[in-house]
Amino acid sequence: MKYLVPTLALLALWQGIVWLGDMPAFILPSPLRVATALWSNAGLILQHAGVTLAEVLAGLVLGALLGAATALAMAVSPFARSLIRPALVLTQALPVFALAPILTLWLGYGLWSKVLMAVLIIYFPVASAFFDGLMRTPAGWLDLARVMGAPKRSVLWHMRVPAAIPSLASGLRLAAVYAPIGAIIGEWVGASQGLGYLMLLANGRAKIDLMFAALIVLAAMTLLLHRAVGWACDRAVARMG
Repeated sequence: MKYLVPTLALLALWQGIVWLGDMPAFILPSPLRVATALWSNAGLILQHAGVTLAEVLAGLVLGALLGAATALAMAVSPFARSLIRPALVLTQALPVFALAPILTLWLGYGLWSKVLMAVLIIYFPVASAFFDGLMRTPAGWLDLARVMGAPKRSVLWHMRVPAAIPSLASGLRLAAVYAPIGAIIGEWVGASQGLGYLMLLANGRAKIDLMFAALIVLAAMTLLLHRAVGWACDRAVARMG
């Protein structure tokens, strides 16, 4: 319900711009025209949305697992930290979007080039957030574990990881928003299915209302994914707490 008022205000602003600016439909279609396109092309849009959702979920899971594993490796091994941390920083100097044509060339127009784009775009936020959490375990806890002679493995899994769960949750919330961006960029570069492909196809055929309809579905999907990941993270943090 908290999104209802902002959504209605945005729709009213949109309609006002169309009326006052006398915008032609091929530049900015009205909300009613977009809603009509969404309804009349529901089957087509849902078909492509399913493809994009599969790419996003696969990229989110793989990117989260890879990022968490990297953070754990850096936290327990100074040698791994000296190797991986500079590489992580250097990878951020290269725009991930620029890799999309290369990934499409290597992996083709199918699912995996988009999945890998999603993985690359969320890998750094997850790894960085979780690593920061692992390195910020309260000093009192670590002193107590040292006095009691707790093994390093027990300290890691029973103390440092639970204390870092809120940081990991923050990284995952960002990942839920970033993952669709990676998938869509991959579809724009080269695809035969997905919402990104449908948007390009609609734009090329001057069906701007269909393009906006696909964009709205993408936004709704991203919002629902963010809420679902946030709910799961809140449950995990509460359980650890």
